[in-house]
Amino acid sequence: MKSYIVGNWKLNFTVGEASIYLHKLQKKIPNYRDIQVVVAPPLVALQPLSLQVDRHKLKLAGQNGFYRDFGAFTGETSFAQLRGLVDYCIIGHSERRYILREDDKMVQKKVAGCIRNKITPILCVGEIESERAFGETADVIRDQLLGGLRDVSEEDITKVIVAYEPVWAISGHGSAKLATPDEVAEVVALIRGILAELYGGEVAEGVPVLFGGSVNPSNAGAYLTVPQVNGLLVGGASLILGEFVDIIEVAKRVKS
Repeated sequence: MKSYIVGNWKLNFTVGEASIYLHKLQKKIPNYRDIQVVVAPPLVALQPLSLQVDRHKLKLAGQNGFYRDFGAFTGETSFAQLRGLVDYCIIGHSERRYILREDDKMVQKKVAGCIRNKITPILCVGEIESERAFGETADVIRDQLLGGLRDVSEEDITKVIVAYEPVWAISGHGSAKLATPDEVAEVVALIRGILAELYGGEVAEGVPVLFGGSVNPSNAGAYLTVPQVNGLLVGGASLILGEFVDIIEVAKRVKS
């Protein structure tokens, strides 16, 4: 299975800055056969970057989308409109769940909207600090997975990526503590188990599971060697070209 290194730029970079960054990134990385590099720019930059991107080297992702394909929804952008611009889209990120109040029903509709429009959803799941402290991690992860995947068939689950992002380990949120590899391994095993219950063990093994939570070049190797982790969802470090390239190179060394 490929390893995925996904850079989430969040609400950063103007269109011009995003274009310059992408140009420099593409000059620094080769065409990897076993690593898929993905960047998720702000919405306004997606169209011009789609004309600039070398899709042999990396792919583009959306940070969000609307679940209806068209209609009277002022200010929204549908997955039908993103189709052709992006290959992936981040769905259910903790900032959308906990800051913008998206619930599991909305996440469910967005996952289905992605699949309907041939975009691979990167479904994010993760608990906040108090939920972990009270021993609720397993319940939260199960609820978020069951909610997000409610409309996903056995055939379509092969078109989904799951990302575990404990909210308490994301810089700028919660306690911003670093998750240990053992903590990550425990939850990734839980995710695999739930997927196996839903779709069978063989199918579940084919679903990529990523980790995200204050990932940087110093800890990327430790997270990438956690059993059954297939890549990283990178936030702040993806905004710094040198650090993001270093993380990609760490992934290549681990893969080798």
